[in-house]
Amino acid sequence: MTAALERAKNLFFEGNDHFEAGRLSEAADAYRQALVLAPGRASVLANLGITLWRLGQVTEALPALRQATAADPAHTEAWLAQGVCAETLGLWEEAAGALLQGTRQSPGTVGAPVWLSLGHCCSRQGRSAEALDALERALALDATLAEAWSQRGQLLRELGRLPEAAQCFEQALAHGADEALHRFYLASVRGEAVPHAPAAYVQALFDDYAEGFQTHLVQALRYQAHEVLLEPLRSSGRHFEHMLDLGCGTGLCAQRMRGQVERIDGVDLSPAMVAQARSSGLYQQLEVGDLLAFLQGQGTPVDLIVAADVFIYVGALDEVLAAARRCMAAGGVFAFSLEQAPPAQDLVLQPSLRYAHSRGYIERLAAANGWQVQWLEAAAIREDQRRPVMGWYVHLTPVAAMH
Repeated sequence: MTAALERAKNLFFEGNDHFEAGRLSEAADAYRQALVLAPGRASVLANLGITLWRLGQVTEALPALRQATAADPAHTEAWLAQGVCAETLGLWEEAAGALLQGTRQSPGTVGAPVWLSLGHCCSRQGRSAEALDALERALALDATLAEAWSQRGQLLRELGRLPEAAQCFEQALAHGADEALHRFYLASVRGEAVPHAPAAYVQALFDDYAEGFQTHLVQALRYQAHEVLLEPLRSSGRHFEHMLDLGCGTGLCAQRMRGQVERIDGVDLSPAMVAQARSSGLYQQLEVGDLLAFLQGQGTPVDLIVAADVFIYVGALDEVLAAARRCMAAGGVFAFSLEQAPPAQDLVLQPSLRYAHSRGYIERLAAANGWQVQWLEAAAIREDQRRPVMGWYVHLTPVAAMH
């Protein structure tokens, strides 16, 4: 053995000693030095990657782990660490592939958190059967794992197996899962009335959805709510002074109205969505926050309020319609879209986790809050598995000033 290789071997063992003692930075330094002297050694690359992962340096860990598994495909621990790092970075396909490889090589030694990660990554790719299998393995090892119960419930909800989903959400609650969020999930699969969606749920949903949101929504789901909702205003040629864009998303409504409005302000619960909207340059003011508080904070009258495909994530609309009426100028327009509920039900939380509203509910609520219905049409909003999701398109105008 050459002196360089001997020194690399010593550095490797030195790194192992640091790692065992919890001195992770020192361990990483020793492994790096060993690799300079003996490049490409799978064991050193694997230990370096695992150490960097434990340090939270996931971006730096992943290349070392990829090299380790390429050099030694039998290195189970490197596969598992690679999978978890890729999961952290949202690389779902790589993560699932690495985790599957690791679990196949040593299924009996894999802990519940790894099976949970595999379930999550398969779920993100739409591989429901594999995801359910992984989550069941996680729960067989640790039945108190609230996140595994929650993820299993979500998969069963999406598959239409609602009683089983309800049981999972109950188990998640029993083991410490977020109370408001899982009561919401339970209500969606039991057909129970919950007036509002938790803000944290909506924010997380759209933060996660922000990248690629517009392309997926318009092309994959054939979303058209913003076009149908605003077409009467566009074709009229009417000019507006001040528009509020509630749940502005990436700015689809602002783009449609840009030539007919002097000023556009927007609000969205999702910081990632607001960042996308800001990059459009169409808004004078943008806020990350709740749309009701945004309306209640308006100090001057506005003449156009728009909420395209937003109230399906809000639920009960009495406070929203009241707040919008208080800040609406005479002759202004409040334009919004909704999903259709059956006539016998005013407000329904669906298994899709979206709310649906009836025509009668909107008409009664409008009258009670000083609005008159200017336009109300039934038409598709988007597609779901190639089937149209029917909605209501509504334009309200204020009646005589309220006192």
